[in-house]
Amino acid sequence: MLNKIVLYAQDVEKTVDFYKRHFGFYELKEDDDKAVSLIGLDGGASLMVRQAGKGQQAGQSTVRLVFDVEDVGAFCAKCASEGLRFGALQQADGYVFANAKDPCKNSLSVSGRAFRACQNLRPA
Repeated sequence: MLNKIVLYAQDVEKTVDFYKRHFGFYELKEDDDKAVSLIGLDGGASLMVRQAGKGQQAGQSTVRLVFDVEDVGAFCAKCASEGLRFGALQQADGYVFANAKDPCKNSLSVSGRAFRACQNLRPA
C-alpha cells in the first residue's frame, strides 16, 4: 500500500504552503525534523517535503501527483482565484483532468477519473 510520497523542494516552506492551501493538507513537523509531513484530511497518501540537494534540479522527476476531484472545472476555478493556474481542461475516457506544476516544478493533475461511471469496468 502506498502511504507516503517524498517531494524534494528548493523552497520547503513555499511548497508546504502550496499543498496546504490548494489541496487541504495539514502540516506535522517536529522541532528537530528536517522533513515536513503533510497529511490529507480525507486519507490517502501523505506527502513528505524535504530540502532538495544543491545539485537537484527542479522538475527533474518523472512522477506526477494526481488528486481525485469530483468537479475538476470548479476546483480549477477556485485555485485560479488563489493564484494556481491549471492548463486547459482535458477530456479523457469518461472524465476530465487538468495539469499544473507546484512551486518546485513537480507535475500534478486534478482528475475526475475516480468519479466516472464504472459500469464498463471489468477485472483484469
